[in-house]
Amino acid sequence: MYRRARQMRTACAVAAAVTAFAATLLIAPASAQAAPSALGSVVPVPVSVQPAAGVVHTIASGAAIQTQAGSTAATDVGNHLAALLRPSTGYALPVTAASGTPTSGIALLLSGADPSVGSEGYQLDVTAALITIRAQTAAGLFHGVQTLRQLLPAAVEARTVQSGPWEVAGGRIVDHPRYGYRGAMLDVSRHFFGVDVVKRYLDEIAQYKVNVLHLHLSDDQGWRIVIDAWPRLATYGGSTQVGGGAGGYYTKAQYSDLVAYAAARHITIVPEIDMPGHTNAALASYAELNCNNTAPALYTGTAVGFSSLCVGKEVTYTFVQQVLAELAALTPGPYLHIGGDEASSTSDADYRTFMNRIQPYVTANGKTVMGWHQLGQADHSPGRIAQYWGTSTSDADLSAAVSKGAKVLMSPANKAYLDMKYTSQTPLGLSWAGLIEVQTAYNWDPATLVPGVPASAIIGVEAPLWSETLTKLADIEFMAFPRLPALAELGWSPQSARTWDTFKVRLGAQGPRWTAQGINFYRSPQVPWATPPVTGRVEAESYTSQSGVQIVADAAANGGNRVGYIDNGDWIGFSGVNVSGKTGFTARISSGGTGGTIQIRANSATGTLLGSVAVASTGGWGVYADVSTTVSAGSGPLYLVFTGAGTGLFDVDSFALTP
Repeated sequence: MYRRARQMRTACAVAAAVTAFAATLLIAPASAQAAPSALGSVVPVPVSVQPAAGVVHTIASGAAIQTQAGSTAATDVGNHLAALLRPSTGYALPVTAASGTPTSGIALLLSGADPSVGSEGYQLDVTAALITIRAQTAAGLFHGVQTLRQLLPAAVEARTVQSGPWEVAGGRIVDHPRYGYRGAMLDVSRHFFGVDVVKRYLDEIAQYKVNVLHLHLSDDQGWRIVIDAWPRLATYGGSTQVGGGAGGYYTKAQYSDLVAYAAARHITIVPEIDMPGHTNAALASYAELNCNNTAPALYTGTAVGFSSLCVGKEVTYTFVQQVLAELAALTPGPYLHIGGDEASSTSDADYRTFMNRIQPYVTANGKTVMGWHQLGQADHSPGRIAQYWGTSTSDADLSAAVSKGAKVLMSPANKAYLDMKYTSQTPLGLSWAGLIEVQTAYNWDPATLVPGVPASAIIGVEAPLWSETLTKLADIEFMAFPRLPALAELGWSPQSARTWDTFKVRLGAQGPRWTAQGINFYRSPQVPWATPPVTGRVEAESYTSQSGVQIVADAAANGGNRVGYIDNGDWIGFSGVNVSGKTGFTARISSGGTGGTIQIRANSATGTLLGSVAVASTGGWGVYADVSTTVSAGSGPLYLVFTGAGTGLFDVDSFALTP
């Protein structure tokens, strides 16, 4: 339904306005690149930076990546760095064991770091001859690699060979995190996201030193993990989603694959089974979990608080015990999240009874209990963590949890919820907790937000992303970027080093990097976005309407950020893109429909036809393919006209006119 609404808006708005190119292009050739980025220009901002004036390291074509001898973990980080750098540099960058003291290239060593770096920090030294990252653990090396990545030109993110040079400013960084828990949460229950999407999100959050991904695996709308003892949870309870789509679920092998993929990026997976509310998918799958022994219908809406496991039935506890045991066996991380919020259909007494009964199941499986802060109503369990999602600076349940000994994970909905709209005009998201522009997401201190919670009780920050309105990767990216890096800095950097005025500049410098990575981000007007020099490839969302208001959308004034779901007869004009002297056209296209044709025209939607290219179905939305054609001589602004049968023909990500 949401997709179809986007299609209808697209058809109306695209035909209504000639659009003007707004410079969001890919990466410049070496001759146009600026001086190396300052050491302190990265996100999150480091603890200590000591620049070395006049010193620049240029990664040479014959450079090697040398890793701590005898350490498989260090070698793995070296291979990760090589995989990042090889496509854009074109260099071989062999990964070898360090012999003696390295004198050139890049070295990743597990010795000699400043003692302050701890278990996740690193020391980065850059001289004209050598880049050295030192840490006490492989996680520290990995985080140091992410800093090095940001110090290189944004073109390093390209997956094709760029011309360089690959320069890094000289000096030393000594860095370590403020909090040990720096998380993101992805709701795969309301809308299901497959393994490839979750892996992409893991890659995106890892570069900002996020070290936890919390997966919300069950809710009223869908159950997303196979449980052998209760197979209908996945096959029936996972068969739909918000709006009535097909849903989906992870097999145990797929979940284990995600856990391993995350671990390779030093990210811990925290699985959540929300109980006793948010359980309609389970109740619909098994009638015996209901007090009346009658299974309700599957649910595809977005209301909350109407479902509850039957607290008085013994089968409920058999169910919970078996689910948690199977999930614990698949999850090497220390936490199992048992939800516990919005249990409006469970009485207070039943809520306490239920939570007191199931918490020992978590600890019996060798895990620590995590839950939403309402868990404070129940008895304490050893090491318990209460995740605060409230919007106020005081909360009775949170206070109760802390008084009983719980640690606190800060996720205030009016600061950290990535599914809240940026502004009232944001096409995706909700607004019940308020509007969260980037500055709002950044300008708070986890240690002082709730005065009754001592700083010593806070273990970190998590940025939840609920998916009522999100259906695909581009939607996830649009809501997470640029706010997730803002929240990542809250979790990593010392409070004394953080100011909005400096952060917004560092954040704006990430724009070209995200463009090169293909991340679909919101261009907040609060951020001075860096504009990379023009090279000819146009990100298709980069245009302004006739009124001069930037459309961070598809081809509609109220769509998502890519030019998505283009219908038959729609067109887009780019007044800043001239067809003169061009002989070729390429585009990155997704089509979930019957396909169609893109016409390349000059001056207007009915102007001179310079060429056309057929687009077949790529196999679904979000599955991209490149198409290309030659174009004949012309002059004037470029117009793309979309023709074909059916609706929702194309999702256009980017295109290029070539000489």
